[in-house]
Amino acid sequence: MNSRLLGRSSLRVSNLCYGGWRLAGSEGAPAVTSHEPGKRAVLAAADAGYTFFDFADIYGGGRCETIFGEAMRESPGLRDRLIVASKCGIRRADDPTPGAPFRYDFSADHIVRSVEGSLQRLGVETLDLLMLHRPDALMEPAEVAGAFVALRESGKVREFGVSNFRPSQVSLLQQACPCPLVVHQVEISLLHTDTLDDGTLDQCQ
Repeated sequence: MNSRLLGRSSLRVSNLCYGGWRLAGSEGAPAVTSHEPGKRAVLAAADAGYTFFDFADIYGGGRCETIFGEAMRESPGLRDRLIVASKCGIRRADDPTPGAPFRYDFSADHIVRSVEGSLQRLGVETLDLLMLHRPDALMEPAEVAGAFVALRESGKVREFGVSNFRPSQVSLLQQACPCPLVVHQVEISLLHTDTLDDGTLDQCQ
């Protein structure tokens, strides 16, 4: 598989990225009882040339990251070949206490806690890429920037990006953040074409 540099970063990735959302089964379906099918999927993707793997702290309630981490630990040398990304910022209902609403949370404390949880589940010391999952309309750009700087300086995250932001939100955050936003992961398909017309792809280019 061909590879490319990811944005303006030094991360070299496969042209196709393997999304890890389903490693623990489909959303709404009964939870899988074995991690083996997910681990086999990871190894098959790596054998096919994928070096870029994408997760989120909420995928499978964290189990997708756990399955991927097990696959890496059981395959010596695999981690060194891969670029691992994860996302944070979405909080499910009842997190952290019963009655808490579904919401987006870009507070510095939540961003840092989410990264630390992902690192533990993945069994790695550093995320190659962290993205904010979907925009938090109440984000404080300076607070997010502070979390990014702290994570980079501590060696927990190498690069940063966003997912499904409006162009104006990308600009707002980048103005506050000394770390370059190297990725904007967007939803685009025959059913979702807004990014063709709202300036998102223009800004990415």
